[in-house]
Amino acid sequence: MEKRVEKLLDALEERLSYFSQIGAEYIFSQPSSKNSAYDSLKERIIHCQKCPLSKGRTNAVPGEGNLEAELMFVGEAPGRDEDAQGKPFVGRAGQLLTRIIIAMKFNREDVYITNVVKCRPPENRTPNKEEIGKCKGYLLEQLDLLKPKVVVALGKVASDFFVPSSLGMTALRGNFYQYGPLQVMPTFHPSYIVRNEGNRMIKKMVWEDMKKVMALLGKS
Repeated sequence: MEKRVEKLLDALEERLSYFSQIGAEYIFSQPSSKNSAYDSLKERIIHCQKCPLSKGRTNAVPGEGNLEAELMFVGEAPGRDEDAQGKPFVGRAGQLLTRIIIAMKFNREDVYITNVVKCRPPENRTPNKEEIGKCKGYLLEQLDLLKPKVVVALGKVASDFFVPSSLGMTALRGNFYQYGPLQVMPTFHPSYIVRNEGNRMIKKMVWEDMKKVMALLGKS
């Protein structure tokens, strides 16, 4: 028995030495930290081929921000600018979101920003149920990995992910909803504010929603 174990150990040592010589050091470690788990998830999103949106994209947009963030913003899907850069909320709506985040006494680097769907739908159309279904696992993994205290759901698609409802955004917004251990605040998408730039009431409602988020996170 001892000789058999010795042979097995010798064979294992020889094989490990071979992999080391060819530069395959990665076989010696497994993802054990939040960063490595996140990097693995990000790579899977970037190379995802689960639905037809992958064929028309320039870049998938996993999301970005602080992996220890208490606050996560979740939108609908990347737009043209996001598809080009591989980053979430970098167009006009993204610039507005950044201003909102700063007004909430955060920096953009303090929070995490992503979308329900990680690839741009053609002509920025609303993602359909199949696309959302294929992509939902990635968002669920992000939520489980980051464990934010509050999620701000930007627009109807994101709100329906957390709080399925036939109600419109005006009726949904302004209240916290429980999603597992998370508190979810639905509010209008920044692109809706941009399209209705002259409507002060929409801006006021969004800011009222954000003040409730700030209060919950001790930022008021």
